[in-house]
Amino acid sequence: MLCLCVAGPVFRSVVWVYSVITFIPWYFLSGAGSNLERARRIKARSVSGHPAGPYRAVNNQDKLVAWLHPGVDTLDKMFEYAAGRFPQRDCLGTREVLSEEDELQPNGKVFKKVILGNYNWLSYEEAYHASKCFGSGLAALGQKPQCNIAIFCETRAEWLVAAQACFMYNFPLVTLYATLGPMAIAHGLNETEVTHIITSKDLLQSRLKAILCDVPRLQYVIVVDSKPSSWPDVPRGIMVYNMDAVKEMGSKPVNINRRQPQASDIAVIMYTSGSTGIPKGVMISHGNIMAGITGMAERIPNLNETDTYIGYLPLAHVLELSAELVCISHGCRIGYSSPQTLADQSTKIKKGSKGDTSVLKPTLMAAVPEIMDRIYKNVMTKVEEMSKFQKTLFVLAYNYKMEQISKGYNTPLCDSLVFKRVRALLGGNTRVLLSGGAPLSAATQRFMNICLCCPVGQGYGLTETCGAGTISEMWDYSTGRVGAPLVCSEITLKDWEEGGYHSTDKPNPRGEILIGGPNVTMGYFKSEGKNRDDFFVDERGQRWFCTGDIGEFHSDGCLKIIDRKKDLVKLQAGEYVSLGKVEAVLKNCSLIDNICAYANSDQSYVISFVVPNHKQLMAVAEQMQVRGTWEEICNNSQMEKEVLRIITEAAISAKLERFEIPKKIRLSAEPWTPETGLVTDAFKLKRKELKTHYQEDIERMYGGK
Repeated sequence: MLCLCVAGPVFRSVVWVYSVITFIPWYFLSGAGSNLERARRIKARSVSGHPAGPYRAVNNQDKLVAWLHPGVDTLDKMFEYAAGRFPQRDCLGTREVLSEEDELQPNGKVFKKVILGNYNWLSYEEAYHASKCFGSGLAALGQKPQCNIAIFCETRAEWLVAAQACFMYNFPLVTLYATLGPMAIAHGLNETEVTHIITSKDLLQSRLKAILCDVPRLQYVIVVDSKPSSWPDVPRGIMVYNMDAVKEMGSKPVNINRRQPQASDIAVIMYTSGSTGIPKGVMISHGNIMAGITGMAERIPNLNETDTYIGYLPLAHVLELSAELVCISHGCRIGYSSPQTLADQSTKIKKGSKGDTSVLKPTLMAAVPEIMDRIYKNVMTKVEEMSKFQKTLFVLAYNYKMEQISKGYNTPLCDSLVFKRVRALLGGNTRVLLSGGAPLSAATQRFMNICLCCPVGQGYGLTETCGAGTISEMWDYSTGRVGAPLVCSEITLKDWEEGGYHSTDKPNPRGEILIGGPNVTMGYFKSEGKNRDDFFVDERGQRWFCTGDIGEFHSDGCLKIIDRKKDLVKLQAGEYVSLGKVEAVLKNCSLIDNICAYANSDQSYVISFVVPNHKQLMAVAEQMQVRGTWEEICNNSQMEKEVLRIITEAAISAKLERFEIPKKIRLSAEPWTPETGLVTDAFKLKRKELKTHYQEDIERMYGGK
């Protein structure tokens, strides 16, 4: 107890003395004053003077930006430019697999573990040459310009080489998530009428083979792995080639005329896994992507060829594809990883060997909130297990640093003494973390800023806007906001009467977010009705997308997402409940790993499905002396009541309205992953699928059974 009493004053005294001695030289050398000034300045203004907007970034009030370099307006020109400027620099890196083994777990399950070596690199010149040969080989196999070709593959170097080949030869690239179900994959391939598909050995065996007969136009399957060379069980009429064999074909001096794309040509038809219904293909032109990556690059300070990016999110997702193309355009190197091999503690990494971040030491990283929430909860659980003295020091350092960064100051002593080990989880060199795909909780963002010692650029964008809309500035440490519009786009707020949101609202204008600019895509593939509903062109000829998200602009021009039209449910007594708002608030509860709120309009209360945190729930079960397997504990009615009580307390302290607080819950023993089909690849909830999955529970919770 004495240690605990002494720790606080001693820590504060040491930090105070250190701060006094180093303050004046540090203040002038670090630019802390200018950081605070930049964080507080106005970042966007309404160009019309009207509170509805359109809002543009202060540094481009006159004109939206569409490209990085004059004349470089297509993706093939951008890659050519990078290869010419950085020929010998590392471009794409893959870790060598040294060995694989099966490891028996205490519960009887067998996990595959890998030991990985160093990264092997392709230079920019080599990657450009590989893409050119592969594109030429695809043309030799009968692939025609402006005819669609599909890629169905995990995130890896070969994905980007194949994509660049398609951009060079003007083959519109159809992208499909590796986790889509068989019907959704067949739908995408048939709708786009592809004859050629690029895939991996694993996905051909596990996913594609079963549906090849359902895709009658398909003639060629190109496998990116080098082995094996023969493929039994493939239906007659379908030819299977290895990527190396296709490159070999393309390297021969055959007279193939390369038809270069125009900026208005389709580069990608990106199938979104979508939180509702069948996946939609979004048509993205070369000009759209160039504008999007130009806007994103401008928000990353000092982005240059010395940066290293770690690629592990699905490349079929607009956030990952855009982030990697931003890196290519600036000569950065991209090292590939996967969620199973990312860190030393990741599921496929053998104990005692190194995860990808430890070997690559990236400076740049993109992450979806689900992954950051996981890191946050894991570290905070470890903090809870520390001795009282260690825990007190950690909390003091955490609070001290939070106070300092809010003033624009750094804390080098705290960083090296307290947070160095946490920072090492992502390699120790991360200088920018880009968050997108879903809202990031304030607690998680603060944790990333403090413990990982790097700013989090929280972004907002959609596939329909090339992932580009807003990104918060790196020196802006405020939470819950997504920053100002990028230099490629402008944002208008449209009144939504039903939800009660208006641009005349005080203190801040509110409404549905409409994004306009050269990054707004060409629309949905073969979906005229949906295009009329969601896209429009104004009197200036500029294209706009109606997002369905509700936002408000703060006085400094930063946007905050506050609601979503589709998430709004009217209860029996007439109250409107935003399901997304309820979920965002309750996800901060340490007992919850994931949550889906649900409400029926003919009922008077909200219910929820909860994926509990394993460690926290087991601790609660021990306190309540509830025994059994994980499934039995999740199905225990006493546990449901206790978790509901804890959730209700969290909801009340977060100031949720009485009618917004769930009255009944169902604990789910199974986590929701893209493989289960209950969340998208960006871990957004698929409400329709969740409703079907829990239909019996919905009837029980509303029927009182």
